[in-house]
Amino acid sequence: MLVIKVGKNEKIDRALKRLKRKFRNTKVLQHLKEKKQYIKKSEKRRHEKQNAIYNNKKRESYDE
Repeated sequence: MLVIKVGKNEKIDRALKRLKRKFRNTKVLQHLKEKKQYIKKSEKRRHEKQNAIYNNKKRESYDE
Protein backbone atom coordinates (compact mmCIF):
# COMPACT_ATOMS: atom_id res chain seq x y z
CA MET A 1 0.00 0.00 0.00
CA LEU A 2 1.32 3.40 -0.94
CA VAL A 3 1.46 6.01 1.79
CA ILE A 4 2.06 9.68 1.11
CA LYS A 5 2.39 12.03 4.05
CA VAL A 6 1.26 15.54 3.27
CA GLY A 7 3.21 18.26 5.01
CA LYS A 8 1.60 21.05 6.96
CA ASN A 9 2.10 23.74 4.31
CA GLU A 10 2.32 21.43 1.30
CA LYS A 11 -0.08 21.85 -1.59
CA ILE A 12 -2.33 18.92 -2.45
CA ASP A 13 -1.22 19.05 -6.09
CA ARG A 14 2.36 18.40 -5.04
CA ALA A 15 1.31 15.44 -2.89
CA LEU A 16 -0.72 14.00 -5.79
CA LYS A 17 2.28 14.34 -8.05
CA ARG A 18 4.40 12.40 -5.55
CA LEU A 19 1.69 9.73 -5.27
CA LYS A 20 1.50 9.32 -9.03
CA ARG A 21 5.29 9.09 -9.31
CA LYS A 22 5.46 6.50 -6.54
CA PHE A 23 2.62 4.53 -8.14
CA ARG A 24 4.40 4.56 -11.50
CA ASN A 25 7.77 3.58 -10.00
CA THR A 26 6.35 0.59 -8.13
CA LYS A 27 4.93 -0.71 -11.43
CA VAL A 28 1.58 -1.63 -9.86
CA LEU A 29 -0.38 -0.89 -13.02
CA GLN A 30 2.06 -2.82 -15.20
CA HIS A 31 1.76 -5.84 -12.90
CA LEU A 32 -2.05 -5.70 -13.10
CA LYS A 33 -1.94 -5.55 -16.89
CA GLU A 34 0.38 -8.56 -17.00
CA LYS A 35 -1.94 -10.57 -14.76
CA LYS A 36 -4.96 -9.71 -16.88
CA GLN A 37 -4.09 -12.43 -19.39
CA TYR A 38 -1.86 -15.49 -19.09
CA ILE A 39 1.36 -15.45 -21.11
CA LYS A 40 3.30 -18.64 -21.71
CA LYS A 41 6.90 -18.81 -20.49
CA SER A 42 8.19 -19.25 -24.03
CA GLU A 43 6.38 -16.08 -25.11
CA LYS A 44 7.81 -14.16 -22.14
CA ARG A 45 11.32 -15.33 -23.00
CA ARG A 46 10.85 -14.40 -26.67
CA HIS A 47 9.59 -10.96 -25.71
CA GLU A 48 12.50 -10.39 -23.29
CA LYS A 49 14.96 -11.49 -25.96
CA GLN A 50 13.44 -9.10 -28.50
CA ASN A 51 13.66 -6.26 -25.97
CA ALA A 52 17.32 -7.07 -25.29
CA ILE A 53 18.13 -7.06 -29.01
CA TYR A 54 16.30 -3.76 -29.48
CA ASN A 55 18.10 -2.15 -26.51
CA ASN A 56 21.50 -3.37 -27.75
CA LYS A 57 20.88 -1.92 -31.22
CA LYS A 58 19.77 1.36 -29.67
CA ARG A 59 22.86 1.44 -27.43
CA GLU A 60 25.18 0.66 -30.36
CA SER A 61 23.70 3.40 -32.50
CA TYR A 62 24.08 5.84 -29.61
CA ASP A 63 27.77 4.96 -29.18
CA GLU A 64 28.57 5.64 -32.83
